[in-house]
Amino acid sequence: MRRRTLLSLPALGGLVALAACGREEDRPVSGPREGRHAYGEHPAQFAELTLPAGDPRGVAVLVHGGFWKPEYGIEYARPLVPSLVAAGWATWAVEYRRGTGAADTLGDVRAAVDALPMGADVVVGVGHSAGGHLAIWAAAGGGLTHVVSQAGVLDLRSAYDEGLGGGAVERFLGHPPGPADAGVDPIRMVPLGVPVWCVHGREDDVVPISQSRAYVDAARSAGATAHLVEVEGDHFTVVDPDSDAWARQLDLLARIAG
Repeated sequence: MRRRTLLSLPALGGLVALAACGREEDRPVSGPREGRHAYGEHPAQFAELTLPAGDPRGVAVLVHGGFWKPEYGIEYARPLVPSLVAAGWATWAVEYRRGTGAADTLGDVRAAVDALPMGADVVVGVGHSAGGHLAIWAAAGGGLTHVVSQAGVLDLRSAYDEGLGGGAVERFLGHPPGPADAGVDPIRMVPLGVPVWCVHGREDDVVPISQSRAYVDAARSAGATAHLVEVEGDHFTVVDPDSDAWARQLDLLARIAG
């Protein structure tokens, strides 16, 4: 994972941490508490809640990518938090176990969605790369009203065939994808019961745009609501808060919120 904008991740992570600190843990509050919330006992089972100044227009559940590998964590979701909060969104940035098997990773994302400490009419899963896969998978189980997949890995069989992430799919599943994995492969889970927007850079050489194109075609053929949003740029353009691609996604989220 690399990109010039990611150089600012430690600083942004510090800002999120500072937002969570400085509050008396035993101080009575009338609403959900900002900061870190554990949804399990493992150190990676937590999510970070950040709230806007006024009433939220909805919740953006951020699921980071990194090909399900342990070296890539929640720091890759944090850079999008400030602009989302400024636009009136509450954010629920999810961390989860990686590298310990698909069952752990999938179970954690499901648990994190279920543990959201506030209600909202609009709860959008926003997932980048492998996070797009996880957000769509989680949406099938409820709790999310919409999904924005950012350069998502949405066809595990073709991702395996093309060797994406240096064999990441086989490492994640523990074996090459087969018929028994249909329930964890987004393209074989259509139709999904919630609308999906697949935002993807045309120059992406990490997860090719064919992943999103194929998913949208399959979803529409199955009668689902799915949209392809092609943007200029590479794999990381869609999560660069200074990019035109991210500005388009903020506009999309505003339309979703109504």
